[in-house]
Amino acid sequence: MSEHVLQIKNLHMHYEQGGKVLSILKGANFALEKGETVALVAPSGTGKSTLLHVAGLLEKPSEGEVLIGGIATSSLDDNARTAMRRSDIGFVYQFHHLLPEFTALENVMMPQMIAGLSYKEAAERSGQLLEYLRIGDRATHRPSELSGGEQQRVAIARSVANAPLLLLADEPTGNLDPETAGYVFGALKALVRQSGLSALIATHNHDIAAMMDRRVTLQDGHVVSF
Repeated sequence: MSEHVLQIKNLHMHYEQGGKVLSILKGANFALEKGETVALVAPSGTGKSTLLHVAGLLEKPSEGEVLIGGIATSSLDDNARTAMRRSDIGFVYQFHHLLPEFTALENVMMPQMIAGLSYKEAAERSGQLLEYLRIGDRATHRPSELSGGEQQRVAIARSVANAPLLLLADEPTGNLDPETAGYVFGALKALVRQSGLSALIATHNHDIAAMMDRRVTLQDGHVVSF
């Protein structure tokens, strides 16, 4: 029996714009199994970011249900949703969003300390993650002293620092040149495989998409495989 880390059931997302209702998702269904990597490949404006935001509990759907680790989230209050985002979901964006005044190590430590780990425990785990991503020698450098690829690898380390069930990434290599993008995605994929987490990754890069377990797209507000 398959184990679904993420389930999206009959998901609708509507927005009011200029007195009109704009429908982005129209009964979308999707499931992500444990340890699976799925590429979300679709043109801009079709709802990729909306789907990721709803799946990551950053937005509530107009209708439908999102289950994380088998837990239905529609009836959770804001505090419970925040707690689930903190413990069960990791995010990687096109821009790294690292805190400029902190070192690479400290940026990775931050979510762990917020979750209650001691400074020593967070520093040890963060150092291990940076070493795994081959940037351990850059641990004491601030974001402005890192290359684009190094910044994104720090962001990846931060996203998995609390050992989430689910990783959601929105064009994580979009700002990088093709060679660096391939290297960063290779590091991301290795980390996903090693940790056993599940990943839904939005990308325009078809070479990167082809490296994942399967690919899906959005058509008229529905998730379809291709």
